[in-house]
Amino acid sequence: MAGGAAEGRLWRLCNLLMAAFFGLAAAVQVNDPDAGLWMVVYLVPAALTLLVGINPSVTDNGVWRSLCDLHSAGCVVGTFVLACSLFVYAQGNILHEEEGRELFGLVIITMWMSLCRSSAKSPLGGIRLTAAVVVALFPFVSWLYVYMNKEMRASWPTHCKTVI
Repeated sequence: MAGGAAEGRLWRLCNLLMAAFFGLAAAVQVNDPDAGLWMVVYLVPAALTLLVGINPSVTDNGVWRSLCDLHSAGCVVGTFVLACSLFVYAQGNILHEEEGRELFGLVIITMWMSLCRSSAKSPLGGIRLTAAVVVALFPFVSWLYVYMNKEMRASWPTHCKTVI
């Protein structure tokens, strides 16, 4: 039972971290040319994930599940569109392209919402909990890498340079 309680706390912590990440991702969109769209893209999973962090059983709620499914479907479509755009127009490292960073954001959202949705069927443990920890840490490590990489920062559009 103690292991189950520790896993439950770790799952909640991962959700709180991801809610913070999604919230930060929405906040940095303020001066982006398409800020409204991307703020919604990140604020919806921020709210859904925060609810899971507060009360993991919310994933059994029909409204929560419907919002999760609808948003995830939109993210999958967006991922496909951005991937096609990058395939046609990318000129180098996709992280140097704004669309590449947006693509990774959509993939992270989709993966996280999938983990949250599957947590309703059975508590996360083992490999799924390990995946949750990795996914929860990945955006912060990636953000740190992108922010610390001077070459990458030099290629950012002007509106990205003035956010942080």
